[in-house]
Amino acid sequence: MRECEQTYTSPLAGRYAGSAMRALFSNQRKVSTWRRLWLALAEAQQQLGLDISDEQLDAIRAHLDDVDFDAATEYEKEFRHDVMAHIHALGDVAPQARGILHLGATSQFVNCNTDMIQMREALTLVRTLLVNVIDALATFAKRHRALPCLGFTHFQPAQLTTVGKRAALWCADFLRDLHDIEWRLERLEFRGVKGTTGTQASYLTLFDGDHDKVERLETLVAEKMGFTRIAPITGQTYSRKVDAAIVQVLAGIGASVHKFCNDVRLLAHRRELEEPFGRSQVGSSAMAYKRNPMRCERATGLARFLMDIAASPLHTAAEQWLERTLDDSSNKRLAIPEAFLAADAVLRIALNVAGGLVVYPAVIAANVRAELPFMATESILMAAVRAGGDRQDLHERIRTHSQEAAKRVKENGAPNDLLERLKSDEAFAAVDIDALLDPAAFIGRAPQQVDAFCAEHVAPVRTRHADLLGESAELDV
Repeated sequence: MRECEQTYTSPLAGRYAGSAMRALFSNQRKVSTWRRLWLALAEAQQQLGLDISDEQLDAIRAHLDDVDFDAATEYEKEFRHDVMAHIHALGDVAPQARGILHLGATSQFVNCNTDMIQMREALTLVRTLLVNVIDALATFAKRHRALPCLGFTHFQPAQLTTVGKRAALWCADFLRDLHDIEWRLERLEFRGVKGTTGTQASYLTLFDGDHDKVERLETLVAEKMGFTRIAPITGQTYSRKVDAAIVQVLAGIGASVHKFCNDVRLLAHRRELEEPFGRSQVGSSAMAYKRNPMRCERATGLARFLMDIAASPLHTAAEQWLERTLDDSSNKRLAIPEAFLAADAVLRIALNVAGGLVVYPAVIAANVRAELPFMATESILMAAVRAGGDRQDLHERIRTHSQEAAKRVKENGAPNDLLERLKSDEAFAAVDIDALLDPAAFIGRAPQQVDAFCAEHVAPVRTRHADLLGESAELDV
């Protein structure tokens, strides 16, 4: 039996999330980033006059990715401190640099700044998926912009809409999520070079009280790591409200996916719309005929998990005593990666579903016909009034006929005969009822709304992120 089958692995890592997101939150990526931060710090310190040689910097550069995790594990058993363990593991393979590694820094120099770097890249991965979900849903909305279908309020038949207009509603929620992601990306701040309690005292000592050099040191390190914004003030860590805010955005994506996929599940029940279904896919181990909406069911289940995670970083932010307390660490190791892995997973499913939605126009039309008599009553009423009828009398007749027709449908399972009842009522004799029954007459401005939405809101996204379009989301299971 394979060893991996005997050890628990998070389903997000082993089954649902994409490879890029899994790799981003791996131990390898984390420690490799720590080493790049140590290098950036040493390079900047050398630039500002500290006695650090090129040979020492080259020693670090030569070992950015070849991490000996076994050695680090043994050191951690001794020190009970993961950062110190990896300082010693790097010192073993780069002995020339041992004396200048982590100079003036606290553990949160590597931990917090690595968090920022990982979250920045993770947000870009989420952004790519969002852009492609928006593109797929907008394409679908445009294709079906004028296909009339029943609208629902309270999950009861309501005024007609179109298949495309409904898809535009889904798309608009994901567009809001994209704006939130972009806002967070634009304002993401490097934790910086702040020292043990955020005062930069250790660095001030290194530079003999030269405040300008300490400020320049922080700017140089941030630039080397690709950041233009630096947190203006911190304790030992950056504010954990940053984590809470980012995970709230991810939870919002979970809500959008949940809404979209639940709607698809409801419409699949009505046989109007279906998610993609593989040629060899099995819907049920017992009922061979079934086409269960398993992708959307999986997405809603994972989305609930994602939405629930959002509370944890809020509690962590609230619990940070004074300059910092360590109860954030164990929680962050779970909450932040799992939130991003879950967001990645649900968006990959949403993209897969959005790009392969199957529409059944004949069923949609039949469902419209079954309810259209009720939808048309207002138009019939207005036409009869224009023909000289009394509005209140006509309204009461329609109400009575509608109630009787509905009773017949509900109690006897018989077809809706409202139109026949109205045609046989002499009060409506002057009205050409059949001429008022074109479903297209009941969809309002839905097609035009879809056109405007795609032109004014989706097109700029496609232009701004043209390089991100084309992402596919084939699901492994």
